[in-house]
Amino acid sequence: MTIHPSHSPHETVDEAARNKAAHRSTMVSVWVNIVLASAQILIGVFARSQALIADGIHSLSDLLSDFVVLLAGHHSRKAPDADHQYGHQRYENAASLVLGLLLLAVGIGMLWSAAVKFHDPSAIPTVHSVALWVAITALVSKEVLFRFMLAVAQRVRSSMLVANAWHARSDAASSLVVAIGIIGNLMGYPILDPVAALIVGFIVGKMGWTFAWNSLHDLMDRAADTEEADAIRHTLLATSGVRALHDLRTRKMGDLILVDVHLEVDGHMNVFDAHSIAEQARARVMAAHPVLNVMTHIDPVGLEHPTDRSVA
Repeated sequence: MTIHPSHSPHETVDEAARNKAAHRSTMVSVWVNIVLASAQILIGVFARSQALIADGIHSLSDLLSDFVVLLAGHHSRKAPDADHQYGHQRYENAASLVLGLLLLAVGIGMLWSAAVKFHDPSAIPTVHSVALWVAITALVSKEVLFRFMLAVAQRVRSSMLVANAWHARSDAASSLVVAIGIIGNLMGYPILDPVAALIVGFIVGKMGWTFAWNSLHDLMDRAADTEEADAIRHTLLATSGVRALHDLRTRKMGDLILVDVHLEVDGHMNVFDAHSIAEQARARVMAAHPVLNVMTHIDPVGLEHPTDRSVA
């Protein structure tokens, strides 16, 4: 028995509010990154700080990732069509994969650029003190931006926005490393500036690999985590008329979950009552969990209470 999703006015309002909040937080990030990237790269060139220039490039990657998020957010809101009958939510998974690959590429580029400097340490210049003030300003700005974006991402339950928020946090961490490297350079240890750039490259690359790997698994129908699957199972079993269940399967669809399950009901009831139980079970799951759709199959059982044969 297949139960198709329906959308109440309440759900539409919630989705509209989710999209509005996501768009607003991303636009804030766009403007912050435009200002910071421009300042970091220009001042980095003037102050002869490779670490600050690398941090500016990282901010540029943040800006590009913001546009990827905006594009994915636009497409993921499209209604189901003949080619995408479950909707377009996986645009968010694809966007997170792109963000991860972008970070990985930027990190590798930073590592290479910094490593080249170690071939001739004597050629590393002393940076200008203005680079330190720019690095500190970037550090504070990125940390504030991270906290703002993460709060919005958690409120609207968007993994794509969480990835973008942590992208901002990675830039805050890199700005801290850059500030330390610049301080070391100003204290007479010029090698610390490319060392800082090297550390920034490693931070960015590692985070990119993590995001890309997780997003790839989501695109390959990775199941919901055990805690969420157990919660869905509990909601189904708590539905009046459901005696047991088995073959519970889940798969990620953007930030939502698709559920397939066999529900065991009293075999003596008529098909209308069994259908009503399936609808109630679906409605309860949809109301309590981030589930896009529930596909149910009714299995009739005798009067005895069978053992729950549910699987994760």
